Amino acid sequence: MGKPAAFVFPGQGSQYVGMGRQALQSFVMARDTLAEADQVLGFKLSQMILEGPEEALTDTLNAQPALLATSIAYLRIYQQSAEALAPRLLAGHSMGEYTALVAAGVLSYADGLRLVRERGRLMKEAGERHPGKMAAIIRVETDALEAICRQASGASELDVVRIANYNAPGQIVISGSAEAVDRAMALAQAQGARRVIPLAVSIASHSPLMRDATAGLRQAVHQAAMRPAQVPVVSNITARPMSDPAEIADELAAQLTSPVRWIDSIQYIAAQGINTFVEIGPKDVLKGLIGRILPEVEVIGVESALGLA
Repeated sequence: MGKPAAFVFPGQGSQYVGMGRQALQSFVMARDTLAEADQVLGFKLSQMILEGPEEALTDTLNAQPALLATSIAYLRIYQQSAEALAPRLLAGHSMGEYTALVAAGVLSYADGLRLVRERGRLMKEAGERHPGKMAAIIRVETDALEAICRQASGASELDVVRIANYNAPGQIVISGSAEAVDRAMALAQAQGARRVIPLAVSIASHSPLMRDATAGLRQAVHQAAMRPAQVPVVSNITARPMSDPAEIADELAAQLTSPVRWIDSIQYIAAQGINTFVEIGPKDVLKGLIGRILPEVEVIGVESALGLA
């Protein structure tokens, strides 16, 4: 059985052209997983992952299924390895929550791919209708940044800025209209932020600007066959475990406009006596965040564990 562990799955931003190449060269299971994605989605996602172009892969429409497919390939390989731990809890960062739900048996792999493809399409459409901006704010206290967001928001419900990701102590992402985010960035700098980093996106994820996407996503989620979780998945919104399909369906729709409470999620997992995290996906973004939240825990990157780094 091994030590108590949690599996965590990265979200958009961890993708890169060529991710998973070594796994595809070394494991038939990885090639089969990507081939299944190509068949489900009706285009050569595997070729885009391996060859790009980068602009196509980073398009939210493609990045989300590409990350889910690559992460599930890694998961399948890892679960067959001698080093594999059995998870007591699962969690995914933003879009990574869908990968966690596939890992938990809530969604089939095929349904997970279709849902994140539709999620990406709806988010892109909402972003074109209401363009926005996101920025990482480094070293401003959470309470102070929440107050800054309130101060920087305008009178209109679309001229707003909100916290999108509580990623780690001193590393928070804000999201909203370009004007409101710019005002918040200036206020954060004036209050002594170490760094203020605009992100290379035009979609204001996890903000009210995504509201137009929620009805379509709710419909798509309710059309998918969902089963009770075999392993509980810690919610991005509440930082508490979910197993019930109805609760999970509500979560996925609300998640588009709600912040990702990653700090609370990791602290909750650790409070359950779990001190080992396995990041299953490309890069090691979550390893860095978890190390800042709880420096004392062990975080294993699946690429390193499988000798694929």
